[in-house]
Amino acid sequence: MEQLTQPASKFRSWLPNLKREIWILAAGQLFLFIGQGFTLVYASIFFVNELGFSPTQVGLALSSSGLAGMVGRFFAGNAIDSRLGRRGTLLLAAVISASACFCLAFAETFVLLIVGNLLLGLGLSLYWPATLAVTADLSTADNRAEAFALTQLSNNLGLGLGALLAGQYIAMAGSYRALFITKGLIYLVFGMVIFSAIAETRQTHTTLIRLAKNWLRTLTDRRFVTFLMANTFFATYGAQLSSSLPLYLANFAPSGDTQMGFSEQLISYLFFWHALLKIVCQLPITRWAKRVNHVSILLVALILWAGGFLFIWITGVVPVNALAPALAGFSLVGLAEILYGPAASSLVGDMAPSDQRGIYFSLESECWAIGFLIGPALGGWALDHPVSGGANLWLALVSSTGLAGAILIYLRQQMLAITPFNTQA
Repeated sequence: MEQLTQPASKFRSWLPNLKREIWILAAGQLFLFIGQGFTLVYASIFFVNELGFSPTQVGLALSSSGLAGMVGRFFAGNAIDSRLGRRGTLLLAAVISASACFCLAFAETFVLLIVGNLLLGLGLSLYWPATLAVTADLSTADNRAEAFALTQLSNNLGLGLGALLAGQYIAMAGSYRALFITKGLIYLVFGMVIFSAIAETRQTHTTLIRLAKNWLRTLTDRRFVTFLMANTFFATYGAQLSSSLPLYLANFAPSGDTQMGFSEQLISYLFFWHALLKIVCQLPITRWAKRVNHVSILLVALILWAGGFLFIWITGVVPVNALAPALAGFSLVGLAEILYGPAASSLVGDMAPSDQRGIYFSLESECWAIGFLIGPALGGWALDHPVSGGANLWLALVSSTGLAGAILIYLRQQMLAITPFNTQA
């Protein structure tokens, strides 16, 4: 019996020492992101190849979610730090996101496609800042990176399982609508988990006058504003994974396993590998990276993004065996995301005073709204113009990493100038 308990105790000691609420939130997110994975790979393919919308229309519709998100995140910053709180904001996000999924399941017209994406953007704009604020509230500077890594692990495991299950379902039944309906139901279940198991973590109630002062202080934090500029590049890169990349692989890889590119089933395998790599490596790499400052980790992630996009470009131009560069591209992007997520969130958590975390994380999340506003529209236009755009989209993204890197180097100088003895700056 003692021999059986020793491996169990070693396994528990390997896991990060976090509060019970963080583990519950991670379990809820795992379930939630299984639903997210249902449509991550297939949304753009469904709207273009099944419903007959053009890539430009789909890109504009997906970008509309970014527009709604930009507005919603300003509301989220106020709501999270004031009366509605972290828990109430998460509940509202779950209801709005579920409504969006039901709308997209029956989107036969461009108007419904826009409405569904607007609602989805609004729901996600509330969800992300609130989740990050709760995680920061329940963690300390010593274990914050691992707390955010656990969040990333739950997200990636859910996305991988959802994409794989959805790919097999579509291969057998060919019904995309059921995936959107199931995703909506999962959002409602996630809301019930939050309602029953997560208490409010906001420590103080912030008045409207104090909120206005907190916004001003946040927007004049030079280090944070510099980080936001760099973070917008990362968000634009991330937006390409769910918008342009699946359609590019399906229609623009001449040496794939179909006449036009890769089949949906093979694309699901690539996304599953991308998620599996992050699942296996997330906690070990994050634990190793704790000894390196956050900005340097972001620079390494940026280099990996550039390498990943270069291999994705190669996927669309090689005459044979496009699977090899595609696999390399997905692997490098996966490693980049492993490094980026905990480092970026921990950096914001360290910068933000406890009574301003809603505002700081809403602005950090605002970068993703901008990224999803720019990224899908840019990608949709490029794929609609294969001669001038097409595969060259990925080369343009590689080139942009040079500017993002210069901003991060400047941020590192700012951090060292203000906090020279803080190794996590």
